[in-house]
Amino acid sequence: MKKLTAVFLCAALLFCSGCGGIKKVPKQTRYQAEFLSLFDTITSLVGYAESKDDFTEASNQFRDKLEEYHKLYTIYEDFEGINNIKTINDMAGIEPVKVDRRIIELLEYSKEQYKLSRGTFNIALGSVLEIWHEYRETGINNPEEAQLPPMELLKKAAEHTNIDDIIIDVEASTVYLKDPLMRLDVGAVAKGYAVERVAEYMLELGIENLLISVGGNVRAIGGKLGGKGETSPWVVGIKNPDSNSRQAQLMSVSVKDLSVVSSGIYERYYTVDGRQYHHIIDPETLMPSEHYAQVTIICQDSGLADALSTAAFIMPIDEAKSFINSMDGVEACWVLKSGEQIYSEGFEQAVPSF
Repeated sequence: MKKLTAVFLCAALLFCSGCGGIKKVPKQTRYQAEFLSLFDTITSLVGYAESKDDFTEASNQFRDKLEEYHKLYTIYEDFEGINNIKTINDMAGIEPVKVDRRIIELLEYSKEQYKLSRGTFNIALGSVLEIWHEYRETGINNPEEAQLPPMELLKKAAEHTNIDDIIIDVEASTVYLKDPLMRLDVGAVAKGYAVERVAEYMLELGIENLLISVGGNVRAIGGKLGGKGETSPWVVGIKNPDSNSRQAQLMSVSVKDLSVVSSGIYERYYTVDGRQYHHIIDPETLMPSEHYAQVTIICQDSGLADALSTAAFIMPIDEAKSFINSMDGVEACWVLKSGEQIYSEGFEQAVPSF
């Protein structure tokens, strides 16, 4: 794998200054780095260092650590000497797979989110999502052949989505899928969970002010540095789900030490008979959820934000609002297909828009 190729800028698009407290820091310059391939998306870092070389070193440390998680959590690739989520799927019904503790931690966390969301978020839905993925890829690559998966096929796959069939032995560090036709898909949580773990790693390295964006999953460490060493919130633009609008951003939010994660109908979709079908599948209907155009979650933990953005996208609005409002430190914005915006109780107060 090639090392990071960084692009350094003195100012970054989409981010601007706000107000904050005074903090004494050494004179530092603002830089930005971007790289591709990990978690099949673009990663961007905006931060500060006393020199370009220092920022390059920190960026490479971030990339190397994120790459470790990418290799562990992928369901599409094999890597020599690594048992990952794909390995677990390949050995379903055959034998337990000894894995890195970081896989155990992700799967246990995902089981907790399954219970929290009352089954709306389910990493055991992989057999169903695999079918949708195949039909979506065919539809994208050959639009004239685009079709919907037969409901009979989806229902048959849904018989193999019982999360209790994921057998985790923490002491032995093994995972076993008891059902040979079960498949894990951690796509709704892995990226955010990995970002949170790498953010913790960067904090351990002494990085105090960094803005991370991995495919739009944003995690703010600290705030922006001003000319006199003061810090202010990062201002993050939230994408407008209406591709026909002249306004690219729905809003901007001001955040410090928070994560901003959106799920929407505008990514990973294909068209059948003039209608778009996105990738967020309701485990009850086995079809793309129809309630919203976009859901944005703001909270401290990027893994939680990632999981909740899927769960809150699938739930109808009354249930979704009650679900989010029941959690401390979590706010949400739902965008209906009509363009109407609905907020959780403390959204506007917690993250003022500009």
